[in-house]
Amino acid sequence: MVLEKSKLIGNKTLEISGSKSISNRLLILQKLFGTIIIENLSNSQDSQLLEAALANDAETIDIHHAGTAMRFLTSYYAIQEGKTHILTGSDRMKQRPIKFLVDALRDLGAEISYLENEGFPPLKITGKKLEKSSVTIPANISSQFISSLMLIGAKLENGLEIHLEGKVTSRPYLEMTLKILRTIGISYRWEENSIQIFPEIKNTLKNSHSIPFVVESDWSSASYFYSIAAIARDSINLKYFKPYSLQGDSVLREIYWKYFGVNTISEGAESRISLLPEKYFSFPEKIILNMNDCPDIAQTLCVTATAMNIPFEITGLSTLKVKETDRLLALKNELFKIGCIAEITEDSIVSQKFFEPNETISIETYNDHRMAMSFAPFCLIKSLNIQNEEVVEKSYPAFWDDFHKILDKLD
Repeated sequence: MVLEKSKLIGNKTLEISGSKSISNRLLILQKLFGTIIIENLSNSQDSQLLEAALANDAETIDIHHAGTAMRFLTSYYAIQEGKTHILTGSDRMKQRPIKFLVDALRDLGAEISYLENEGFPPLKITGKKLEKSSVTIPANISSQFISSLMLIGAKLENGLEIHLEGKVTSRPYLEMTLKILRTIGISYRWEENSIQIFPEIKNTLKNSHSIPFVVESDWSSASYFYSIAAIARDSINLKYFKPYSLQGDSVLREIYWKYFGVNTISEGAESRISLLPEKYFSFPEKIILNMNDCPDIAQTLCVTATAMNIPFEITGLSTLKVKETDRLLALKNELFKIGCIAEITEDSIVSQKFFEPNETISIETYNDHRMAMSFAPFCLIKSLNIQNEEVVEKSYPAFWDDFHKILDKLD
């Protein structure tokens, strides 16, 4: 897809689908407890794949690129007594490690085997009653491994106590999972590095009354429009967002205010936020930021900073190496195409120098939805081509429609 050099049409309003992260957690809980009505469910491909898998009685379940589905279903199928499932995915999914989650479930008594390479999907899972109620897992792995265990915790006879070894990665995502559990009536306790999910379920889950849950819109999807507002220095309105969010990526409000001068005004009655760039903002000499709690918006921030020639040093990004692609390496490669020489380590990316990019820019997306969407705002600076643009369907199928609603080509 060729994106011509464009300008922002100020003060347009967009409606963004429900959070993928919240939706996927609710889909598992809905299947486990059957009392939840989900409103504003994410229309992302990931959520659709998970919903379809949960409704499918087939033995073999293919979740393609959906990493969250792979992780959440591994624990879910492990407690489906007497049922056997083969859980598989795309070639890239077969390269994404799942050993820590499988080891934890096996420690609890689960029956799981690898069908190809040790430590990686596809998996053969035979569901059974898990007798144990305590497990230890590294804290610095993907938070989805830990959330996967938390979601099934209340279904175990004695609940589940999860001991986290080391420093917790993406803590806000664990807090999100716990807040959702509390909302539907599941009790928990988090003290230091121990998370305990109690088996006792409050009356809301014991009786026949349904629990409505309205999914708030997705903050990581909002990040691309924060980038546009920052670069264009003009306003954008987004619906439906709550002033107080369950999502860790809502921290982008503070990040984009501190470093790019984009103010977020919440209009609670309309569940709308307005992104208003400060006209006389003093930009920082350098962005120094640990994004351990919000790694999914790191690509967007780096592109925004490059477009505005603001040096950056971003740390806390170790989990990006095991996403849809090695996002750190991919980011370094594609930033060079838009005029930034960057260096990476196992958990960081640092800009070294900015330069005038070539007239012809073609961004490779590496089958990664966030690569496509994070680089798209650079068309406010120069025309560029986004390869394999349909990858956005994974998390934000309407992205290109929304993107073109607020931009006009420059003459």
